[in-house]
Amino acid sequence: MLAIQLTAHPHDGVTTPEKHCMATLGDFALNGLNGGGPVGPELAGKVVLVVNVASQCGLTPQYSGLQQLHTELADKNFSVLGCPCNQFGAQEPGTEDEIARFCETSYQVSFPMTEKLDVNGDGKHPLYAWLTGDDGFPGDIEWNFEKFLIGRDGKIAKRYPPATTPDDKGLLQDLAELL
Repeated sequence: MLAIQLTAHPHDGVTTPEKHCMATLGDFALNGLNGGGPVGPELAGKVVLVVNVASQCGLTPQYSGLQQLHTELADKNFSVLGCPCNQFGAQEPGTEDEIARFCETSYQVSFPMTEKLDVNGDGKHPLYAWLTGDDGFPGDIEWNFEKFLIGRDGKIAKRYPPATTPDDKGLLQDLAELL
């Protein structure tokens, strides 16, 4: 795994990979939900759909479609990566244990989930600084369930707004092209 240097930019306090170093998904330390250990190694070489998720959002039913995608495409080296976030309407207020229980019992989620993290602002996780920075698709995350498609090479391929459902024809076409 390539080690990258992270730099805090004085104008915004956001930590991002240095420009001279093209980061990939595998470069980020991603702790699993509820002390589940690092999730990065299990994603190496896979096409990944990174989604900031929340349990009490009008878009929460997208978990079903995300799990369906994860299950149906697992044999093609695909994975969903859920990133719980409480920055939008406080719609992910639970503890990590509560989030894990909710996802497993309500939607039978088996795809990897990170610990709860921030996707915007001063506390933005370095993963999201990369996804929304100059080397990715610039701009703050709008709401829960915004999606980023990552290729097997670990590089960002596409960004989708929150209302894009997991069965969206454009998203599925983009997935097919990467698989």
